[in-house]
Amino acid sequence: MRRKIRILVDSLADEGLINAQMTNAREIIRRLDSERFEISVFCVGKPDSEVAARPGVRLIQLPGRKQTITIVREFVTGTHEILFYMKSSPASRLYAQLRRCWRDARTTIGTIESQSNLQDEPTITAEAVSLWERTVLTCDWLFSNSDSVKRSLKSVYGLESDVVPTGVDTSYFFALNSRAPNSRPVVLFVGSLRPFKGPHVVLDAAKQFPEADFRIVGEGVIGEELRTRARREGIRNISFLGALSTSQTKQQYQSADIFLFPSRWEGSPKVLLEAAACGLPIVARNDYAPETVLHGHTGFAEASDGALLTRLAELLAKPALRNEFGRAGRQHSLSFDWDLITRKWEEVFCRLAPSQNVRLTA
Repeated sequence: MRRKIRILVDSLADEGLINAQMTNAREIIRRLDSERFEISVFCVGKPDSEVAARPGVRLIQLPGRKQTITIVREFVTGTHEILFYMKSSPASRLYAQLRRCWRDARTTIGTIESQSNLQDEPTITAEAVSLWERTVLTCDWLFSNSDSVKRSLKSVYGLESDVVPTGVDTSYFFALNSRAPNSRPVVLFVGSLRPFKGPHVVLDAAKQFPEADFRIVGEGVIGEELRTRARREGIRNISFLGALSTSQTKQQYQSADIFLFPSRWEGSPKVLLEAAACGLPIVARNDYAPETVLHGHTGFAEASDGALLTRLAELLAKPALRNEFGRAGRQHSLSFDWDLITRKWEEVFCRLAPSQNVRLTA
């Protein structure tokens, strides 16, 4: 009988967490074949019910304080063959230092989910960039979530990586084709309110297109600045909905007509997949070459904010084109379903697992 591959996932399995990387890890854990893989994952509060119910999952409870000690102990003494999704954290930094001192035959896998020129993004500190370089980039194997991210990693650091895309749960995110049409077109943005995400462009669009309603889902460092601007300039056709749960965000996708995403610095944003799975045509920037948007087929990917607004005007004026793009986007999203993406990860784990468990030894 084939021995199961033991994997330690450096993530939190708590329910309700909406961090993109943590939700991605949970989606993979839920779908891994329990006949072939045993999973250990950390938890602080109440665990996600699907993860907890999965056979072969061991939940490692972290204390409220001094979590680094518990995490490093598991990294060093755990019986796993593969450390997956290693985060940029003090625990990972200490473990990376230990690995240079002792022989550890276990495999570490890091995921790259953004462009690698982090030092060019003013909202990311030099300390955060250094920690990422000393942890994630030291893994034995690196996996980018798009070809664009792969090229960026190679260009900035000279490092190679394989590509496994981000996925989407197409059985959870779907279009409500039976819903009544909105009396006014609804344009949706979902993302953290940070400068590079471009939420200010959504306000520009709301001013330019008073015949449509605009909704912003998310919070962030410029949230109050955006609200103040909307009040000051009398932009009344925009709603700030704040940070929503996954189910609440799905409802917003399903009740909208267009997804506007002006972010200029991304890896492979899952919100594009979620919006497409819910049948929304997408207007996004092409700075990061999003493979989840097929220009002229599922939406538009443009090089400037002005071009985005021109394309938005086109979609607002053409309901039939919105429907055509929405249907094509839904179909395209099926190729990124988490069931398919998890099979790719299973192939990776089977390929990279050491032939036998080896503990850290002097």
